[in-house]
Formats: sequence, structure tokens, C-alpha cells
Amino acid sequence: MLFGELGSPLVVVVHDWFGRLPSLEYFAQALSRQGFRVAVPDLYNGVATTSSVAARGLLERLEQKDALKRVAEAKVFGRDEGSVRVGVVGFASGGRLALLEAQSGSIDAVVAYYASVNANDHGVIPCPVQLHLADHDRWSAGESPDAFIQRLESHGTPVSHFSYDDTQHGFANATLHRQVNPTAASLAFARTALFLQQHLQASEQG
Repeated sequence: MLFGELGSPLVVVVHDWFGRLPSLEYFAQALSRQGFRVAVPDLYNGVATTSSVAARGLLERLEQKDALKRVAEAKVFGRDEGSVRVGVVGFASGGRLALLEAQSGSIDAVVAYYASVNANDHGVIPCPVQLHLADHDRWSAGESPDAFIQRLESHGTPVSHFSYDDTQHGFANATLHRQVNPTAASLAFARTALFLQQHLQASEQG
């Protein structure tokens, strides 16, 4: 899916483990109204679910190398269309992919929702990072956002991070009615859009 005007700064939006659910299209459309060209690659080839059990199976079958290749292809396609600056926004497992892609050095800004990178996979991210974290979340050993943020800061990576009261993992996925927090999601979107404008649009204009 592609939204927005050709040549505008590109934002690649990477879905979570549930797949490319309808709410992600609304998110992309909202970003395009902020002046971005938005690409939403489908890592599951048309399959999406609202079941956590089914989502886990989909994610387990997803090859990380192939997923990162699709994110990179969306980035290259956008640049071929005329977008000079590129950002990536990812949610949960997609947020982790976005952060990994940013380690390539070919991204100008990255935003991750309820995601981090563990110490074994973490390299230097040379672009600004913004993190949106749930108040209540579960993290595996070595993957806590606090440890990740500390590593980013030690590398000299510009990082801003926000935690949202009374939220849980998936609070910005409007298709998941039990998890979504509309107030937190709206605030996180506003912060995301401003961050991307500062680092993608301002850079092109300046």
C-alpha cells in the first residue's frame, strides 16, 4: 500500500505480529496528510489475524532476513520515486525490524512502538530514535527498554522515549479493541508525526 504524494519524504510503516490489519491503513493515511509518502509492506502476503495464538504462528514462520529485505525494498522503491529522506515506523515485532533496519545507516529517523532490540542484535543506530512504550508490558531477559535506551545513549544515538499511563502492549493498534487506548494512541501519533517532520521534512527544506 502506498499513500501520499510522490517525492515527499518517505515513511515505511511496519506492521506488528498480527499482520497488516485495517487500522494500519488509517495510520498511514493520517501520516500522508502530514506531508509524507507512506509505504506499508505486507510481511505476511495478505494474511492477518486478531488472534494472539495465530499471530504467534505467523511470526514464527517469518524469516527475519526476508522481512528486512521487504522493508529495505520499500525504502529503495520510495527513493527511486523521488523521496530523498526516509523514516521507518514499526509496531512491536515490526518496531524491532524498524530498529534493525536503522542499523544499516540508510535511514534518517526511526520510530518504534513497544519494541526494543536485545544486546546480542543491537548495533549502532546512527539516526535519531523515538520510542513509544506501554505502561504494562512483558520483556524477555536482556530486552528491556531501559537497557536498550542506555545502550543507545552510550553509542551517542539521539533518543527520545515516552511511556503511556494505563496502557498495555498494542495500545496503538485500533483493530485490537481490548488493547487499544485511543487517548494514548492519539498522543503517540502526534509525537510520531512531529518527530518525523523535524527529521525528514525540515532536513529536505533546509
